[in-house]
This record gives sequence, structure tokens and C-alpha cells, in this order.
Amino acid sequence: MSPTATSVARAATLDDVPGIARVLSLALHDDPLFLWLFPDEETRMAKVRRFFALTAGFGYVPAGDTRVTELAESEDSAPTVRAAALWAPPTSNPEGPLVSMRTWPHWGALIGRARLTAFIRLFAEWKMATPQEPHLYLAALGVDPSATDLGLGRSLLASGLEEADAQRLPVFTQTLDVKSVGFYERFGFEVVHEVEHEGAGTGHFLFRPAA
Repeated sequence: MSPTATSVARAATLDDVPGIARVLSLALHDDPLFLWLFPDEETRMAKVRRFFALTAGFGYVPAGDTRVTELAESEDSAPTVRAAALWAPPTSNPEGPLVSMRTWPHWGALIGRARLTAFIRLFAEWKMATPQEPHLYLAALGVDPSATDLGLGRSLLASGLEEADAQRLPVFTQTLDVKSVGFYERFGFEVVHEVEHEGAGTGHFLFRPAA
């Protein structure tokens, strides 16, 4: 039986963090960011999962507006998270807790001393490109590869954009994956800035004006 959606773009809770980390690691482990950050192929998937567990658990679930879609394999099976989007509304800063003293030991152990300084520099370059005006920020969007033909990513993105339009807010995101640029452009985003990150590739910064 084909999987069926049991909920659409519901707000995530801390209980969803393992599912969010699993889905985003499956979807994004081969993103240029993580190919650069975690070059060891054997350990990359586990490290990307840990990366998103920290990002969602410390920041984007308690302090942002993380959305998930669940699927059930059958009417009798429990639904599982198959798509997730990490959003930051203009009224909060989910990344604040991620750079607190409480989280630094986790990041240091995960990324390692050799890459940590370069990652901090890349992160700072991303922050410098962020619009100064109030906006909705999309930090990550991913779909379980087993469910990519069901339109879950498009639905999650559209749901966030509808919220932005209701509030008359622009939307901002960035990606190192040039293949993702066309996907976002189909939803009204435009590349407004590009920057070369040494070793990691080109960062593409995308902006969708307020409706």
C-alpha cells in the first residue's frame, strides 16, 4: 500500500526532533555544505543527523517555527515524519541558542577543531547576507527520499510562503546546492547575492519579496 499523508505542515514538538534529524540527514547528507563539513563518507550521514538534532533540538523547534509532515505506510501503522522545514519568524532568533556557551561543546565535538573555525566564518558570511528588514527565514527543507514523489517538500514550502504572504513578509533562504536554486525560483525566489566560500563552493542567497 502506498504511504498516505496523515498530517500536513503541523507544528513540530521536541518529540519530533529525532524524526526531523533523520529526514533532513537522509535528504541533505550529500549537500555541498555537508560534503565539505564532513568529508568522511562513512561517518557523514551520522554526523549530519547529529547536526540537525542540535539545530532542531536547541534552536528551531523550541524557538522557531518548525513544520513537519507525517506519512503512514497503512491505516494500521503509526505515522512517521517524512518531511521537515525549519523556519525562523521575524519575532524570534532560533539560532541564538545554537551559538550559546551551552551548545559549543556539542559543535566542537561534532565538527572538530580543524573545520570549526572555517564553519564559523561561513556562518558569519551567511548572517551578513541576511536582509535587515523583518522577514521569514527558511533554514532547511528536506524530504525522506522514499517519499520524494508525493510533493511533500512543495507543500511544506507553500505552507510557509502562505504564512509569509498573510503577514506581508518577504522570505529569505540560502543554499550551496545550485540544483536547489531552480526549485526555489519556481516559487518566486530570486538570487540576490552569491559568495564564494573557500573549499565549500558558492553560496546562493535567495529572496522572495512580500506579496
